[in-house]
Amino acid sequence: MRVLSTSTFFEQKWLVTRVDATAVCPTPGAVAFTPEVITWYMPKHIDPLFSSDSFTMLEVYMGIDAKRLDTEEMAARNYSVLVTEAHIIVEIPVGAVGGYFKSHIQDDQYFVTYTIEPMLELLWIEEVAHEDTGYKVLFPITTPPMARPPQVRNYTPLDTVPEQAVFVLELGTFNLDVELLNITFPTMVLTVAECNARGFNVQEQRSLDNTLKSFRMEVPFSDPVVFKERRAEQGVTTFTLQLIYGLVVFPEYAPFAHSAVVDAVLLDIVPPSVTGNCDQENFHITVDYRNQDPFFVVLVGKRLLNHELAQQYLTEGDADFTITLPFSSPDAVFESVHSSSVRSRLDVALLNPYNNMTIKYFSLACSFLKTLTECFSNGTMTALAVKVESAPSLNPGQLTLSNPACGPTYSDDRFAYFHFTVNSCGTTGKFINNVMLYENEISLPDELEVKLNGTTSSEEYQLKVSCYYVVNITRTLVFLTRPRDNEPFAETGTGRLMVRMRLAQDASYNTFHKEEDYPVVR
Repeated sequence: MRVLSTSTFFEQKWLVTRVDATAVCPTPGAVAFTPEVITWYMPKHIDPLFSSDSFTMLEVYMGIDAKRLDTEEMAARNYSVLVTEAHIIVEIPVGAVGGYFKSHIQDDQYFVTYTIEPMLELLWIEEVAHEDTGYKVLFPITTPPMARPPQVRNYTPLDTVPEQAVFVLELGTFNLDVELLNITFPTMVLTVAECNARGFNVQEQRSLDNTLKSFRMEVPFSDPVVFKERRAEQGVTTFTLQLIYGLVVFPEYAPFAHSAVVDAVLLDIVPPSVTGNCDQENFHITVDYRNQDPFFVVLVGKRLLNHELAQQYLTEGDADFTITLPFSSPDAVFESVHSSSVRSRLDVALLNPYNNMTIKYFSLACSFLKTLTECFSNGTMTALAVKVESAPSLNPGQLTLSNPACGPTYSDDRFAYFHFTVNSCGTTGKFINNVMLYENEISLPDELEVKLNGTTSSEEYQLKVSCYYVVNITRTLVFLTRPRDNEPFAETGTGRLMVRMRLAQDASYNTFHKEEDYPVVR
């Protein structure tokens, strides 16, 4: 602490009055800095202000810019005040509300400082004097300069032809007291206004809290300031942009610069064309690369088309190749399921092998006829449940029929197969004219559905399956009494014909009575 003491004398006839005054101020040594926090150590016992060591601290308040803050305001700003035996410790996050950042330039490098003016108000009573003493101190604090080297972020899309490609660059981040004056290219210097007139679209971008800024710019590959180099042996063209940003800090008008070199590599070919169609079982995707070397890799679904997949699905031509993929392949996705069809989709992407950017994207969706529910004359039903794209977290093995005890006979990560009788597993039946309608529903058990909905945003999975049986129907059996001459005949012979008859225990004829059960009494 720094102490300033004064004595003032007032003289009158036969009388002299002395007034003593003492000012105590904190010094920079009372503050400690880290990149994240400012810590101010205020002595609890300030010797010039105390007449004895026996005192009681009654109140401690903190404020900013001479304005006292309450507990809620301090918590909202992440300020803290801690009273120990020897000190009152104030902690303020660097960048907290109530302070401000300032830009500085040292040796053409960009630095920032953070300044804030905290206040402490103390009230204590000394046991000897029995008088309250108040002390208020405002202490402007500025952090040491912190290096904030700007960076150029390259958002250039590389999924287009060179004639349409554009460098998209963003320089930042800076405090609001920094402005962009000009940009130097290898052949010219342009002001911001001249850049915009040339079509470079220079814009200032602000952060959401309006405390930082950056500068965004778009430069077409076709502009003369962009250097182009074609590498015929690799089938690519390299585009290079060299530039120097000229900036200034206000209000000091302190200039500084930041240089950058960015490049992009584009395939030096005409973009291939992709077409497709479907038959009853397969997708057929044809990629035509137009008599040029195919400088791209193929992504089928979510997998790269490697040698193993190519052997299964690929057919090559002179200037094209065709991918033939079953609609039920794991590389395709099921979009929807209907009573007698499945809608499946195959996504194919051609990628730049140098940077994995998309050159061409193609998606083909088709509906394929598929028997999902089968009805048998012995009263049994089979149903196939398919995992669709809208339920990515679904485990088909957890699906059940209306009766949760009836799970799938077989399941994997994409399908669940059910086999049951029309009088089991919660199957319902009703008459519709001369038809008996049996219905069941495939879904997740209620308790599992509630659990999944609490952790994911996926929709419910429900698939209704049904079978129709005609109640009364007449079948015609045709037979001929005279054999045809051209049919083979068995020679007449003698022998024994073994005939065995069994009684079934259920309507589906799956379980039969054993020999020891006979005679069967009803």
